Amino acid sequence: MITVFLADDQALVRSGFRMLIESADDMQVVGEASDGAAAVRALVAKPADVVLMDIRMPVMDGVAATRKIVESGIGTKVLVLTTFDLDEYSFAAIKAGASGFLLKDARPAELLNAIRNVAHGDAVMAPSTTRRLLDHVRPTLSTGGPQDPRLALLTEREREVLEQIALGATNTEIAKTLYMAEGTVKTHIGRLLAKLQARDRVGLVLFAFETGIAGH
Repeated sequence: MITVFLADDQALVRSGFRMLIESADDMQVVGEASDGAAAVRALVAKPADVVLMDIRMPVMDGVAATRKIVESGIGTKVLVLTTFDLDEYSFAAIKAGASGFLLKDARPAELLNAIRNVAHGDAVMAPSTTRRLLDHVRPTLSTGGPQDPRLALLTEREREVLEQIALGATNTEIAKTLYMAEGTVKTHIGRLLAKLQARDRVGLVLFAFETGIAGH
């Protein structure tokens, strides 16, 4: 059973999410909060598998709350929910360690699948989102600065897989593009996560952007 925590300052929104989530037979809502600080306190006391995190909340916003939850090491995955398609706050939350990003008007089935994917260790990053993420990061990319030493650890094939991940490709799409078995793709991703010390697929995307791999 996947345990879910709701962090949103609007009671009606939390109620709607609770009804949807509890209609699924593989997940349940174990708590909720109307501000980021209350969410952090509750989750540190009793961690959930996934927290649906609103970005704009009083007392402590979703970005700061995400950072504290990730840094606490409690293992709760953060799925960011917002009404805006990757604005500055959402980008900051992803940088802070959120495992996924979803619009509040996503279809019910899409939201439930996103919760499942994040709970199982996958990232929720649509191709359109990764492209916007690149647009946000590109102006801050250093040119001519020292190269990240972790790049030297990657094989040519791993770099190719990383480039595809940064484009928002699924494992199936990567396998088709690079002419390899899907199991081989998963193996390469596992090695990338280990070599780059990334938490998840979002971490790989950010690394690709920040080192310029995704900017070619």
